[in-house]
Amino acid sequence: MAARAVIGVVGFLLAAIAATPVFAQGTNQPQPKTDCLDRTNAAGADCAKDGTGEKPSAGTTATGAVFLPALIVDLFPNPAGGTPLPTPDPRRDPASGALPPPVQPADAQTVQVAVPGGPIVSPTDLVATEPPRAIVGDFVPDEVLATVDGDAGAVQQIAASFGLEVRSERQSRLLGTTLVRFGIPDGRPVGVVLAQLAADGRALRREPNHVYSLQQAASIVNYAFERIALDAKEASGENVRVAVIDTGIDDTNPALSGVIADQFDAMPNVPIEKRDHGTSIDGLIAGVGALKGMAPGAKIYHARAFEDGKSTMDVILSALDWAASQDVRIINMSFVGPKNDLLGVACRNARALGIVLVAAAGNNGPKAPYGYPAAFDGVIAVTATDAKDGLMAQANRGAYVFISAPGVEMVAPSGAGSDVVTGTSFAAAIVTGAIANLFHAAPDRSADNVEKALADTARDLGPKGRDNDFGYGLLDTKAAEAAKE
Repeated sequence: MAARAVIGVVGFLLAAIAATPVFAQGTNQPQPKTDCLDRTNAAGADCAKDGTGEKPSAGTTATGAVFLPALIVDLFPNPAGGTPLPTPDPRRDPASGALPPPVQPADAQTVQVAVPGGPIVSPTDLVATEPPRAIVGDFVPDEVLATVDGDAGAVQQIAASFGLEVRSERQSRLLGTTLVRFGIPDGRPVGVVLAQLAADGRALRREPNHVYSLQQAASIVNYAFERIALDAKEASGENVRVAVIDTGIDDTNPALSGVIADQFDAMPNVPIEKRDHGTSIDGLIAGVGALKGMAPGAKIYHARAFEDGKSTMDVILSALDWAASQDVRIINMSFVGPKNDLLGVACRNARALGIVLVAAAGNNGPKAPYGYPAAFDGVIAVTATDAKDGLMAQANRGAYVFISAPGVEMVAPSGAGSDVVTGTSFAAAIVTGAIANLFHAAPDRSADNVEKALADTARDLGPKGRDNDFGYGLLDTKAAEAAKE
């Protein structure tokens, strides 16, 4: 009788254990979708982040444009809640730590892995402590990446426990730990393996081995071409000589290949540290390749006269003297300062030589004083507009403003490759490039003729006629070219 009671108690306990679920999950927890786990699934559908299956639109951002300094990407995000703790398997023998043999179909192949110092474990029996992941984007179908807290022995133990191959491992300085690329030799979906790896606390971060592609555009045409009625295919400043007084430049930038005819350093005792502004100005005027400027083929004579955004009158005058000696047709001056009679005389004499002078109106706001050299007689003062022909809010105003041109959020070459630039400096470069096109089409034009053509053909933007905000209006290169007399 006592024996029967003992057997009954044991049977009851066994039944209770057998009824205990392997995953401690609530019954109202939604089941994960697995149709995106294998990128070779029959549907072949892409999975969006929200799991709806809709394709994400490529290259889009919240603002419609991506600016690199504002982009921060965590390549190895942890799931919400941190790294889960391993879940004990109730089937494991408490004494030996061994699992019972898995139940598989008769025709199935059993893959077993020997864990150093541990029991024989089949990958199909490993407990996944997270739901299988739906993966967005292209990825290597038989690999996963993981950061591992441990040495090479720990890496090998993890690989053995989960039926994986160690294809590479290295210490990452930026990640501050060991990065391992595990191979999946048995065809398990990547999402399943990532969920299984979460059972080992040493696998800190687990991600697909995503595939990334270079996003190189065949060419970039600034909206300036369209706004000033300049045909990008026909644009040319071939053999027109243009001087630029600015910062140093990165003459190794592909956009400036073959563009720089000569350089002059007006401040040779000051080390060159900044090259962005000058590179952008030269590129907007005559850049080639993907970052095509307004007048490709023009020859740039570049005078370095600024460092850290500053210069002095004597340095600028030295640069102007050099530029005038190079037989240039145009001088671009994308800088602003106070009125100085010496600078005024230099500009007046340069104009007398038949040189067209183009200068930035200034970025100091609507109540700022006049900016020079732009406000000198005989200098074309340029203000900046955006892609919708709106005036840049920071632009100087005044009766000296001569003409408007695109200068807000344009792509331009820089010392770092390329950048998005804004300012009347860059609007001045657009006008300089447009004038180079006029000289290319009609080399015998005079400086007075160019100035009159620009004023007569500008598209009025503000109050009727010339005004203090837009000057005569928006530059119209096509109309100006037609106005030869």
